[in-house]
Amino acid sequence: MDFGLILPSYRAGASVESIEAASETIARLGWHSAFSTDHFLVGTSEREEDYFHIFDALATVVHIAARQPSLRVGISVLVVPLRNAVELAKELATIDVLSGGRLIVGIGGGWDEAEFGHLGLADRFKQRGAYMNEAIAIWRHLWGGGQGPFHGRFHSFDEVRFGPLPVQGAELPVWVGGRDEAALRRAGALGNGYHSSATGPDNYAPRVPIVRAAAAEAGRPAPLFSARFRVAFGDHKVPYFMLTGPPEQMIATLREFAALGVSHVAVDFAETDPDKVARLIERFDSEVRAAFR
Repeated sequence: MDFGLILPSYRAGASVESIEAASETIARLGWHSAFSTDHFLVGTSEREEDYFHIFDALATVVHIAARQPSLRVGISVLVVPLRNAVELAKELATIDVLSGGRLIVGIGGGWDEAEFGHLGLADRFKQRGAYMNEAIAIWRHLWGGGQGPFHGRFHSFDEVRFGPLPVQGAELPVWVGGRDEAALRRAGALGNGYHSSATGPDNYAPRVPIVRAAAAEAGRPAPLFSARFRVAFGDHKVPYFMLTGPPEQMIATLREFAALGVSHVAVDFAETDPDKVARLIERFDSEVRAAFR
């Protein structure tokens, strides 16, 4: 199982120092990947509080890719419908080239309807599934060297030229997030992976066959399965899944994920103090991740 880290690039206290401390620690310990988190302009509700202070997702992965050449870098997840898909094709291809082919593009449709309005995109909220499907199609077309034409619902162009092409080519890894059936089918039919959030093994299990069936129907390879969740040692009662308890319990839960076919996890310690986050990573590495080396 590969281990990635959700960077402390959001929440109150997130700083350059916290991002640097966390990414340096996982690079030194030989982890697989580091992920930024995405939002632009949220409201004032309790659900949105973690995103009041958040570094730009794309700029953050560029920084980490340059600073830590051993790490793959990604976004968990990029809210695609808040952006122009052609601009994203260029930005993501450029990041992949600059990083030497280390980019993972986690994508999602977004859940914060108000945020769409804040960006002047209120009408797109109800069209975000169709927008993501078209965005992926544009990316594959341009990343593969396609010169046109492309005529979709949201974007249209005739003969064009696009470069540089991603090091990883048209199949630069796109990991699709979400939990409804449309998102699961998108992950299989169009993506290279499925990336869940705050979901335990019991709820993850029924999603796997849906994703795999969609991939088979589309004639695509079986996708990679990834899971993102918060981690905290000890007992914690929350209304969503977290990896908690003593190390042996965490290891057992991770083995349940592995039995489902999950080969990558992205852990979030919800800590922004540089020294504390480094210590948490080191403890998790020695007491939990060590069981999967």
